[in-house]
Amino acid sequence: MIIIRDIIKTDREKLKNILFTTENFSEEEKRIGLELIDITLNNPEQKDYKIKVAEVDGEVCGYYCIGQRALTDGVYDLYWIVVDSKRKGNGIGTKLLEDSESYVKSRKGRLILAETSSRVDYSVTRNFYKKNGYKEVTSIKDFYKVGDDLIIFGKYFNQ
Repeated sequence: MIIIRDIIKTDREKLKNILFTTENFSEEEKRIGLELIDITLNNPEQKDYKIKVAEVDGEVCGYYCIGQRALTDGVYDLYWIVVDSKRKGNGIGTKLLEDSESYVKSRKGRLILAETSSRVDYSVTRNFYKKNGYKEVTSIKDFYKVGDDLIIFGKYFNQ
């Protein structure tokens, strides 16, 4: 059974390990992912990021980080959704995504945006969003670097 819960301090090292063993993340991406975990854990009063963790049989196996986009009315950015590479394909990512959607809806959110890369090693990520009802809303050519476009997926919710 997959349990989704709020992050706690003892999750940090396991989440760090999951981040740092995810092959298609660059060193900078890993550092930024860990930075957001630390901000969330060390500043419980902050409201920019919400992190929830997936647990199976008492083992932390993934997480998502979401936050409302500044200056918008109900638009949320899904900053991270990561599953332990040893656990992929078991529905954990889908459960995390569904929970992030419930979180947004509970706050009267109307849209989730998820940014990703056009690189070949991100094709599984792009297919994951499509499979879960997300549509490509825009792309920016050569955004990350020449030949690596930014692709933004979105999912709207009825008010």
